[in-house]
Amino acid sequence: MAGFRSLARQVRDPESDLALRRYSLRKCLERFAPYGHRATWDHLCSRAGFGPEDRSPDPARLVAALDELEAARAVWLSYEEGFAERRRKEKHDGLRRPGSVDDWHRCTWGGCGVAWCDDPGIHPSEPLAEVLRRLIAALERDPGTVCPVCVRPDLVWKHGLAHEPSSGPVCTNCGIVVPIPVLTPATTARARTRRERPLVSA
Repeated sequence: MAGFRSLARQVRDPESDLALRRYSLRKCLERFAPYGHRATWDHLCSRAGFGPEDRSPDPARLVAALDELEAARAVWLSYEEGFAERRRKEKHDGLRRPGSVDDWHRCTWGGCGVAWCDDPGIHPSEPLAEVLRRLIAALERDPGTVCPVCVRPDLVWKHGLAHEPSSGPVCTNCGIVVPIPVLTPATTARARTRRERPLVSA
């Protein structure tokens, strides 16, 4: 099975068939898809300027989408390295019980679903790398009362998510499932009391 970097080389290869290059970009999302596969694909297509169903996109647009995905992946891999180093130090110091951030981290294997968007058509419009930087910054500071990505308080609790955990606070503005560790207990409790309603675009 080809890895992310191998697939990225195929996307950039001007000698490769265009259909294969598009397919390789889609396969990259099986290795790294911050919003989930479908929502990340929708996001990349929108920002690079080609349709999700376009079978013959401009090769330069495919590469632009890959560039954005790689930039976000670099941000996430850097965070993962720091996370692993922190856990090693904590274990060395005798702290074996993981915290709430660790519980959340286990649901984001390889960076897939880091900022899960249950509705693939509703996701942040900013570059993926910027979204991940905001999310990571929120994970590294005290819990807050707003979505860490769009800084809006519009959170509702949603059940039946197509990701783990299967329920959680969803931002009705940008569509992400907000990690519970970045929210105060009172904010999480408030989100639980709000009746779920259809998401709307920003």
